Amino acid sequence: MFRKLFGGGRDTAAADAAIPVVRNVTIGRSVRLDPLAWRRLGSEARFRLDHDVLAITAQGLVDLGADGYVHRFYTDDHLMLQMVSPDPDGRGAQDFTLFMPWSSVWPPDARAKRTWADRLRAPAFDDEGLPAFRRYWFGDGDARQEPVSFWEEVFDDRSGRHARRIYQTCMLFARDLPGEGRELLLAIAMEPEGGDLTHEVMVGIPLDIGEFEA
Repeated sequence: MFRKLFGGGRDTAAADAAIPVVRNVTIGRSVRLDPLAWRRLGSEARFRLDHDVLAITAQGLVDLGADGYVHRFYTDDHLMLQMVSPDPDGRGAQDFTLFMPWSSVWPPDARAKRTWADRLRAPAFDDEGLPAFRRYWFGDGDARQEPVSFWEEVFDDRSGRHARRIYQTCMLFARDLPGEGRELLLAIAMEPEGGDLTHEVMVGIPLDIGEFEA
């Protein structure tokens, strides 16, 4: 299921780095996007960017066990380029997605946390300013479905010596756009180790391998 989620010159820093370089993408490098990846979706899409270069300043890794690994690359403005691979070094990376933040809320009480958990289990999800998205993981039937939980290790430098651990419970939703376009919505309950729980919504798009390069 997760495999449907979502090269370059060698230098001294890359040789000494403990975190993987995936499709030539890692901390300290820039990724150039093809703006047609989102412009072709038309005016109904909520995903929009006003620039086509991502400066990668942090990198995350999620171990999904038998389902492989999720590699995430972050910018200072919280854009997230995501790749899924069968191995931790990302050699077989496939299924590329790009997400932008939509909303972030600190739940004020236990009731708000329960309400959010119920929304993650529902077959459809919407948020302020967004239309309804149907559940993408596990199919879009009407039955309620438990979300997915995992730890992500996030690195701020290429040595890999210092990692932040973030526990996440999430569900992926999607909606079809006119033509052959598709827009994604990732709803997350996110709790950094030693930090506060937040409820996050990210809106994204699938990327073809030819729509980005580093």
